[in-house]
Amino acid sequence: MDKGAARRASVEGGGGRRAGIAEAHRVVVKVGSSSLTTAAGGLDADRVDALVDVLAKSRSGGEREIVLVSSGAIAAGLSPLGLRRRPKDLARQQAAASVGQGLLVARYTASFARYGVRVGQVLLTSDDMARRAHHRNASRTLDQLLAMGALPVVNENDTVATDEIRFGDNDRLAALVAHLVRADLLVLLSDVDGLYDGDPARPGTARISEVTGPADIAHVQIGSAGKAGVGTGGMVTKVEAAGIAAAAGIPVVLTTASQAADALAGRDTGTYFHRTGRRSADRLLWLQHASEPQGALTLDEGAVRAVVEGRKSLLPAGIAAVEGDFSAGDPVELRDTAGRPVARGLVNFDAKELPQLLGRSTRELARELGPAYEREVVHRDDLVLLHH
Repeated sequence: MDKGAARRASVEGGGGRRAGIAEAHRVVVKVGSSSLTTAAGGLDADRVDALVDVLAKSRSGGEREIVLVSSGAIAAGLSPLGLRRRPKDLARQQAAASVGQGLLVARYTASFARYGVRVGQVLLTSDDMARRAHHRNASRTLDQLLAMGALPVVNENDTVATDEIRFGDNDRLAALVAHLVRADLLVLLSDVDGLYDGDPARPGTARISEVTGPADIAHVQIGSAGKAGVGTGGMVTKVEAAGIAAAAGIPVVLTTASQAADALAGRDTGTYFHRTGRRSADRLLWLQHASEPQGALTLDEGAVRAVVEGRKSLLPAGIAAVEGDFSAGDPVELRDTAGRPVARGLVNFDAKELPQLLGRSTRELARELGPAYEREVVHRDDLVLLHH
């Protein structure tokens, strides 16, 4: 048996281990642009209705709650604005998202209304989600919508997002939303029916039915482009998203929109990623995977030890250098003396305030500058270690 066949045999291991999926109570379903729109841009009403049929029936018994993370706002806005393809410049992407988001939610609202299901729109920016108050508010809103029987439709707030607009076609956002709502399952729907052990277009390649951990797919070459050309994500972002969710204790099924009913019923379709880690309730997953650092702090060796090994807060005394133009509350990277990133955290000071504080104790700073300066530069509750 060649290596590829041996790996497939160990990874696939039989479809019976998906038995728990049918009982999953809270499910996040993510659908990509290519599954909702025509190649020219514009929503395909039949495709939207077909997906809604599946989701509405899946939750009809009242035992299941569904959160839908839907791409498609930018793609839906192309045709109405006379754009032939997805624009490369940010301003026109944001304009397309602004027009398309309204059309997308209107389409979902009308389609779900056929089943008497109300839809609630939730637009998130990934950077905000790392902040304590915003994270708590988003969690409350989604919980309340579900408690009231509504179906939340989540999208990134592309109209105002900057770097986040290239967030990976909402795949990573979906993994983080699954974590936020404490989902029992994440289903990623796209135009590819699973992860293959090579290029699916080539003869001899096979679908990988199950992934028990990163080692199972360490040698698989993963493609990065979608077929339809209207989305931004590819298989790379989907596998990364599946890894994030699985590490947070949430199993994942990756398949096509046409196989959504089978995926939600626990049948052997697509690729099933087993959970690899434990569920946690904090927002640090967002800080680690969704935030864009606005600057960097270089730590001395003692501070690196305190933060990494001691899980302590970062104090001014341990900082050797400051880089970037950031404000209090922004995410920053914490680096060791060799320049390697060791952690990420939300900083409590503006960049321009920090140089006068470096290397000094909080007690000394409080005495000289006032009690407001007797605080951590990064509190340990707002800090996540980066494992390499």
